[in-house]
Amino acid sequence: MTKQKRFDSGYFDKWYRHPSHRVGTTADLRRLINFAVAATEYVLAHPVRSVLDVGAGEGRWQPVLRTLRPSLRYHGVDPSEYAVRRFGKRRNIVQGTVDDLPRLAPDRSFDMVVCCSVINYLPRDVMIRAIRNIADRTAGLAYLEIFASEDEVEGDTEGWHAESRASYRRIIRDAGLVPCGLHCYIPRDNV
Repeated sequence: MTKQKRFDSGYFDKWYRHPSHRVGTTADLRRLINFAVAATEYVLAHPVRSVLDVGAGEGRWQPVLRTLRPSLRYHGVDPSEYAVRRFGKRRNIVQGTVDDLPRLAPDRSFDMVVCCSVINYLPRDVMIRAIRNIADRTAGLAYLEIFASEDEVEGDTEGWHAESRASYRRIIRDAGLVPCGLHCYIPRDNV
C-alpha cells in the first residue's frame, strides 16, 4: 500500500522553510512571481487583475502578488486541511483538488493561473484532467511548473510521476494551451 502524503505543517516547514530541504528562498519566490506577472501582462497588454493558484499550499504567492498589484483578486485552491485552516481566510484559499475546479470556479476565467509543484505528483489520468481544467480557466497565461522525465529535479520526489517532454507537449496541446517557454502557456485562442 502506498503511503498517503500528508500536507501538514511539518511538510510545509520542511520543503518551504528548513534551510537544508527548502526548494527556494523568499527571494527566489519573488523573482518567480515577478516573472510570471510580467509574462502575463505582456500577453494581456494590461495589469493582472485575477489569479487562480491551483495547489496553493499556504498561499505564498498571495502576499507578493498583493504587493505588486494591490487590487488583484487572488483565489487559491489546495487539498491541505492544515493550509486552508491556517491561511484560508487571510489568503483566500479554499479546500479542493484539481478535480474540484469545475465546481469551485465553474464559469470563471483568470488572467493568470498558477500551478506549481502539483502536476508531477498526480497520477496520469488526474494530471490530464488537471491540465484541461486549468486551460479552461486561463484567459491570459498559465504558469505550469511541470518537469519531464528527461529533467533533473531537486526536492520532494516521493510520489513523483514524470512523462516525456513529447507526452506533456501532446497533453498540453490537446487541452488547448500553447507553450511560450519557461513553464508559461497561453490559450490557443490567444495566439
